[in-house]
Amino acid sequence: MDFKRILAAMFLMMAVPCLVAEEAPGTSGHLIQVSPSFSESMVGGGLHFLGSLSPNAVELFNIGPLPITNSMVVTWVVALGIIIVVQMATRNVSLVPEGLQNFVELLVEGLFDFFKSVVGDHMIHRTYWFLATVFIFILFSNWFGLVPGLGSMGWGMDAKGHFAEPLLRGVNADLNMTLGMAAMFMVLWFYWSLTEQGVGGFLGHIFAVKGHGGGLLGTFLVVVFIFVGLIEVVSIGVRPVALTFRLYGNVFAGENILETVLMLGGPLFGWLVVLPFYVLELLVGLVQALVFSLLCAVFTALMCEKHGEHAH
Repeated sequence: MDFKRILAAMFLMMAVPCLVAEEAPGTSGHLIQVSPSFSESMVGGGLHFLGSLSPNAVELFNIGPLPITNSMVVTWVVALGIIIVVQMATRNVSLVPEGLQNFVELLVEGLFDFFKSVVGDHMIHRTYWFLATVFIFILFSNWFGLVPGLGSMGWGMDAKGHFAEPLLRGVNADLNMTLGMAAMFMVLWFYWSLTEQGVGGFLGHIFAVKGHGGGLLGTFLVVVFIFVGLIEVVSIGVRPVALTFRLYGNVFAGENILETVLMLGGPLFGWLVVLPFYVLELLVGLVQALVFSLLCAVFTALMCEKHGEHAH
């Protein structure tokens, strides 16, 4: 298997938070800041919310004008870990795979067959490197964020006894990261769509004003499809927002729920009460990685599907 594109994409994933976290005028080093915090909203609504994870990533230090946050550090750790595993698996490739090579090839080939059934025989060769990278990166980022101690070690105590500035933070619990991945996909989506369909085919696919015949009925259908096309334009604009907040919301809420349940269980039984929720969050991490990558594949297939080629 050719892993070069996947490794290159993984390096690109490492750079995503650097690109979106560059300090803007009037901010404190974050492109995206969420206010008010979820905990304040919950308490204001009469609910006792014990989660302490701040909606905004904590800035650890600066490299020139670029702020480095705790979520960026975890991003690099996860990406480097995946790269090292892939390099180890492909260092001595054998015709009969075994051990780590067998696992990596099973994962890569399984994802290839899965996404091929969605985007088709042609587009899989153009899009697979991105779809597979996004799935693998989101999956292991979500699972790495569940490691005990992540987000609970740091400095500065608040009124509740939590660390005000945790050293590490889950990758996808940072809105900047999910926004960066969604924006990257939309740029690639426009590129794939325009190169496959051309400008005329791209607009024709959205508005579909041709082939309705003449007369009153044909004119009526043209007007209807123009209106439908405008709705499709709005839908395209909403896609990166939906991709961003679906992943961020699920991961951020999951990490806060784990801490809340742990604190409700007390110092003696907290670890036992939270175990079922840990299993649930492992499943949520897998589902969210699948949903994000699958939606990217479906959006691409809907626009780039050729006549005579059926994407399942």
